[in-house]
Parts: sequence; structure tokens; C-alpha cells
Amino acid sequence: MKQCVFLIDSFTERFGRLLAYLIPLMMLGTATVVVMRYGFGQGMTALQESVNYLHGTVFMLGAAYTLRHGGHVRVDIFYHRYSARAKAWIDSIGCIVFLLPLCGLILISSWDFAADAWAIRETSVEPGGLPFVYLLKSLLPLMGINLALQGLAELLRNALVLINQEAPRHAD
Repeated sequence: MKQCVFLIDSFTERFGRLLAYLIPLMMLGTATVVVMRYGFGQGMTALQESVNYLHGTVFMLGAAYTLRHGGHVRVDIFYHRYSARAKAWIDSIGCIVFLLPLCGLILISSWDFAADAWAIRETSVEPGGLPFVYLLKSLLPLMGINLALQGLAELLRNALVLINQEAPRHAD
């Protein structure tokens, strides 16, 4: 189990750090769009859409990285006072009851949506827009898979805590 947790964590960590490089590109794209539109009166539809694609990629595929680092919203009225075992029970139940079913729902409900976009190689409806809408829609099932994979690592990590063979929290 420890090896599985380590492998998934390593993948999520590397992938999350790779996604972080998209943020400066997104900032540069946004600044360029603003300068071109308000400084020179020129619209740049493809660049504006690319910023949206980058934002969607960082948000959707970065969810697993956020989960790995404990950055998701948690109602922490009592949780911080609990022992490691109690936290492991709470996190395990949350993963089984909420996270993994949600990931399954996202995957199932978005699969045909993305497949249909691929079937017609869906493009932007905007003149001068990007011809890759099908790639953007593919982020939905990929997010479900990626987040479920990290959820499995969290579940296994909590199982290790519960059987007193605690896995390292962060394998940077």
C-alpha cells in the first residue's frame, strides 16, 4: 500500500508542478489581450480563448494536486483537535461516501459529452476562435480520473494510519 500511495503522490506532485507553469502563460495571455483590446483596439479571440483553456486545464487537472496538499474546503470546527486515527476515519468515510462517488459521477456524466465533441472535432463558434473545443471538454473526464486516483491514494494513506503503518504525508 505504501508503494501505491508513493507512486500516485509522485505522479500528482509532478503533474501539479507541471501545471503551475501554465499560470504565467495565462497571466501573459491575459495582459496581452487587455493591452491589445484597450491600447490598440484589436481583439484577439484565439488568445483570449487560449487563456480560458489554460485556466480550465489548471483548475480541472490541478484538483488532485490540491487534494494531495489538503487545500480543499473542509469544515474545520472540531477536526483540527482530533487524533490522527480519528482524522483518518473521517477522511476515509468522506472519500468513500463523497469524493469517489462524485468522481464516478463526473466521469460517467462527462464521457459522452467529451466523446461527442471528439467525434465531430468540435471547434469554437467564435470567428477566429480555437479549433480545439474537444480538448477542453476532455478535461472533464480527465479530472474525474485524476481526482479519483488521488482519492484512492488518500484512502490508502488513511488505511495505513488506521493499521498503524502510517504512510508519509508528502513525498516531494
